[in-house]
Amino acid sequence: MNDASASTRTSRLTALLQALRQGRGFAHKRDIAQVLARLPECLAPAWTGVSTSVPNGDDCAALPQADGSHLLLAIEGLMPDFVQQQPWFAGYSAVLVNLSDVAAMGGRPLAVVDALWSAEPATAEALLDGMRAACLCYGVPLLGGHSNLRAPSAQLAVAVLGRAQRLISSFAARPGDRLLMAVDLRGHWMGDQPFWNASTEAPPARLQADLALLAELAEAGLCRAGKDISMAGVLGTLLMLLECSGQGAQLQLDALPHPPAEAGWPGWSATGPQAQAAQLRWLSAFPSHGFVLAVAPEHAAEVIARFQARALACADIGQVRVGTAVDITLGTGAQAEQARLWDFASEGFLQPQPRAAGAESAP
Repeated sequence: MNDASASTRTSRLTALLQALRQGRGFAHKRDIAQVLARLPECLAPAWTGVSTSVPNGDDCAALPQADGSHLLLAIEGLMPDFVQQQPWFAGYSAVLVNLSDVAAMGGRPLAVVDALWSAEPATAEALLDGMRAACLCYGVPLLGGHSNLRAPSAQLAVAVLGRAQRLISSFAARPGDRLLMAVDLRGHWMGDQPFWNASTEAPPARLQADLALLAELAEAGLCRAGKDISMAGVLGTLLMLLECSGQGAQLQLDALPHPPAEAGWPGWSATGPQAQAAQLRWLSAFPSHGFVLAVAPEHAAEVIARFQARALACADIGQVRVGTAVDITLGTGAQAEQARLWDFASEGFLQPQPRAAGAESAP
């Protein structure tokens, strides 16, 4: 490959990562740093004597129980424009993202509650119908919550209670772990939004078994670290996992599972504005079933096989390594190009302060 083509490829990878860093998903996750700065991890134990199994920054709060299990508490609020524009799917998604949080920590959901505001009954009905549909599909009861039909605009927040026999945690990735991406590609895009929907038209029994796979992996001791892929997309989610664990990583971009060509996927080697827009959309996507996991090398093949046995895509996309940098490679051999996605020593992602080289987060 000549110098000119190498420069073009490097610039394309750099531009793709830069667009991702400047996107809405990264920005919203980075807002968490402002909240964490005002909520010391010792606050709840100091006030109440409640002990948690994981620090702030994981997908759920985890409360240890006398029998060795953990109660899991999670809550998600949805963006107002999403609630207003697609109220049924917003209601469905509000339940689903919470169930994914519980699954990402090795848990099984027990119950859902909600807080709903709306300016008109029709939007409230659509939100409730979407939540009810998701609860029926995943076999989780919606037990009630709070409602206000005289609000100036529609808003929705949903919380879930779950239980884990053995935790998967954002704080448990270790150097040498293989990084896996698991995602259900049996879906389609929701209009022009970055929502990959593989849930609303799928059989409930399959959805429930697919979600339970995460708890099965945890209980079998095959997976100790992971997160569900959120609105920050797969790479943003990996940054959160790595920062919590106090590690860096080397990732192979073109190893990521991706939508089929009929869903508009151009391939990683495609160039031009339309191709870059499609690649950025997938990197920014919130998939209805998507997880990033860090597993010991000796368990990687079995974990991948368990997902693939359920027709879920799962691939090895990189390795956890000592350090503060997260580097991305595109291509292999002489044509491989590399760019840096993030360096926690220069800037925190979720955390208010940069992380010093060699520093480790709480276990």
